[in-house]
Amino acid sequence: MRLFSYSNLDFRTLRRQTIRLTTAVLAVGCLLNVGVSHAERLKDLASIQGVRQNQLIGYGLAVGLDGAGDQTTQTPFTVQSVVTMLQQLGVTLPAASASSMQLKNVAAVIVTTSLPAFSQPGQTLDVTVSSIGNAKSLRGGTLLMAPLKGADGQIYAIAQGNIVVGGAGASAGGSSTVINQLSVGRISAGATVERSVPSALGQGDMVNLELNDSDFSTANRVVEAVNRRFGGDTAVAQDGRVIRIRAPLGSGERVAFLGALENIDVTPSKSQAKVILNARTGSVVMNEAVTLETCAVSHGNLSVVINADNSISQPGALSGGQTQANQNAQIAINAEPGKVMLLKGGASLADVVKALNAIGATPQDLVSILQAMKAAGSLRADLEII
Repeated sequence: MRLFSYSNLDFRTLRRQTIRLTTAVLAVGCLLNVGVSHAERLKDLASIQGVRQNQLIGYGLAVGLDGAGDQTTQTPFTVQSVVTMLQQLGVTLPAASASSMQLKNVAAVIVTTSLPAFSQPGQTLDVTVSSIGNAKSLRGGTLLMAPLKGADGQIYAIAQGNIVVGGAGASAGGSSTVINQLSVGRISAGATVERSVPSALGQGDMVNLELNDSDFSTANRVVEAVNRRFGGDTAVAQDGRVIRIRAPLGSGERVAFLGALENIDVTPSKSQAKVILNARTGSVVMNEAVTLETCAVSHGNLSVVINADNSISQPGALSGGQTQANQNAQIAINAEPGKVMLLKGGASLADVVKALNAIGATPQDLVSILQAMKAAGSLRADLEII
């Protein structure tokens, strides 16, 4: 006895319904994925308090510049540095000779680098060497031993080595050409660490986590993610930036704990609506949270053209007059008709850009337009001019 009977039509109908159901499920899944924010690692959102780099700076001499060094008559500190260096090496120069030195292969330079966290004596650092005089080029030069000091005046590294310059230049017959920068170079592994910076990371059972951007919502989400991973009362937010985390006392256990902490995935809150204007270059950057209230924008250009036509007036023959130079100025003012564009409320970033492009606004015009929209209360974003 047959309990079920299917025809060929029933199978085709069932297949079409299955395909429709599968398509609907995929569409719903795509819609859900659109609304989900991207999770980021905690190490990309925050840093551990006390784990930081320190800036180092030093003064030194670059030698062997093949005639491209400082003009010592205009940079007397270069001569003074050379005299002091020679005295330390056991070479004493008469006062008259020291004042008349004409050096061409030496340049005074500033050496800068950053001392990473947990650096130990013996490690090497890359340094940047910059001319502070009027040297034409540092190409082919050698940096003499230069101590690098921190903000506390202590020496933390010693730099020395051959300078590598990424630019090139040539001159002949009064003409010259330069590619890139010739007065700045780098020395790979040119500094050796001589002193380590004490770290407070291993003191106490609490570690402070600092968010890169202060945000109460993101701080709360970080606390929830950490407590969910390591148990309750592990993390507590001190404010919108600092989060206090209870960590193990042992150094090995603490390093393992912090390594696991940095790899926790946290979904940050949406950033604040902001518009950045660069008044010097005219560039405008807006994030996706920027919206508009309904407003109308009118844009027109006004141009003034001034032409000067110079002519010579010659006197008549035997008139005894003098030749006169006349200047005829022609001034024209052209005002292009303005265009009025209606921007509806709740517009997204794409709508804002499309509308501003439609009225023919250039990047320089956007600075004035956005300032006026902000003053009118139509621009729902913080306006920052840099």
